Amino acid sequence: MSTTPSAQYSLTIRVAIDHKPGMLGQVASAIGGAGGVIGAVDLVEVGDDKLVRDITVDAADQSHWTDITDAIDALDGAHVVDTTDRTFLLHVGGKIEQHNKSPLRTRDDLSMAYTPGVARVCMAIHEDRDKAFQYTIKRNTVAVVSDGTAVLGLGDIGPEASMPVMEGKCMLFKEFAGVDAFPIVLNTKDPEEIIETVKRIAPGFGGINLEDISAPRCFEIEDRLKAELDIPVFHDDQHGTAVVVLAALLNACKLTGRDLMDLKVLVTGLGAAGVAVTKILQSAGVRDIIGADSKGLVSTDREDYLDGSMNSIKRWYAETSNPEKISGPPVNALDGCDLFIGLSGARIFPAEALQAMNKDAMVFAMANPNPEVAPEEAAKYARIIATGRSDYPNQINNVLCFPGVFRGALDVRASQVTEEMKMAAGRAIAQIVEDSDLREDYIIPSVFNRDVAPAVAEAVAAEARASGAAKADDHSIGFAAGDRATLA
Repeated sequence: MSTTPSAQYSLTIRVAIDHKPGMLGQVASAIGGAGGVIGAVDLVEVGDDKLVRDITVDAADQSHWTDITDAIDALDGAHVVDTTDRTFLLHVGGKIEQHNKSPLRTRDDLSMAYTPGVARVCMAIHEDRDKAFQYTIKRNTVAVVSDGTAVLGLGDIGPEASMPVMEGKCMLFKEFAGVDAFPIVLNTKDPEEIIETVKRIAPGFGGINLEDISAPRCFEIEDRLKAELDIPVFHDDQHGTAVVVLAALLNACKLTGRDLMDLKVLVTGLGAAGVAVTKILQSAGVRDIIGADSKGLVSTDREDYLDGSMNSIKRWYAETSNPEKISGPPVNALDGCDLFIGLSGARIFPAEALQAMNKDAMVFAMANPNPEVAPEEAAKYARIIATGRSDYPNQINNVLCFPGVFRGALDVRASQVTEEMKMAAGRAIAQIVEDSDLREDYIIPSVFNRDVAPAVAEAVAAEARASGAAKADDHSIGFAAGDRATLA
């Protein structure tokens, strides 16, 4: 059982309590003694001899719920009536819904929103396809596309089971950047079918956010779609992670007095995120990177490289990293490292191994829910520690990136998200943390910092304009040729 209670295991416990002084305190003490963390306490019903209360409690996992409810039931004068899993309750009926922007109250409303007036708008778009960005939801709509093959740390769980994650992603788009997003889950693992399906639905969207598609298929799918579509295609598991890692590293280097070009970096986990993180660090100037997958450190001396069985992405990795050709398990590459980036799995080596790293070591252990090395244990050997978890400082979370990236790209109708736009996004996130505020436990802004998405959007839009990737600089409403005479 995890030792840290979390909102993901939040339970509402309905308790009948004897109506006499001190009983609520006894119930609270019983919950605390069982390790639960109390949130809200609401009065539901008052009787002559009983009070019914709803008590919200965070637990460490589902088995912990039984410990807490048993502790309440063990009290003389208290009884658990019912419990509600708050996380499942939040998901009942899904987490998102569609709302109309304009009211339909009169015949005139209907005539403009639908037939006959809508025909004029249809013909305007028929005459100029770009008008779809002005007169339809396309201008502010992103498809969140997944095949359910690499969902969180759950793996290949299928399209239906991936829906709660995709809905959650859509919530984040709307909450942080005002972007309307729709979950599109596909019942196929075939890259060609995924590519063809996304191409066919693309006319209704201003951008495509690929999500939770397993490597190495995700690389081909994204590359092909970027080449064949004229709207931004962004695989968040790759580039969102990479951008936020870059942002955290920029501030960590500032705090420790390091230069990116002088860093020695170990990356474990060479799936979508590991490869993208490596590429963005190389673009930023990092020259000495070593990567490790489930078979160990990657190099051109490894057997699967020499016999040709290593896939093309790993071959690229071997050829552009590990200049000293270090072999064996990841721990062999820690000696003299400045930065460890974990995108693999829990506890891949003991925390003591970190003492081989350079002074003021930086450890980004991002495996979820359990990082590669426990932050509490790593603290003895590293100056700066970041994770992917919300219950530790320095959370490296993709939500700092993708809402703002798409907001900026949509605002200027960018045809793609370029490497320069990603770099601009990383710098914008880093700059949210003022130099005067920088410290070991604050190198990256909170996911709830409302300044992040607008700053990222502005930086991405500016870079798109500068590079020529932007197709529009304003939001002016235009008219089809046949309408201009009518307006004259």
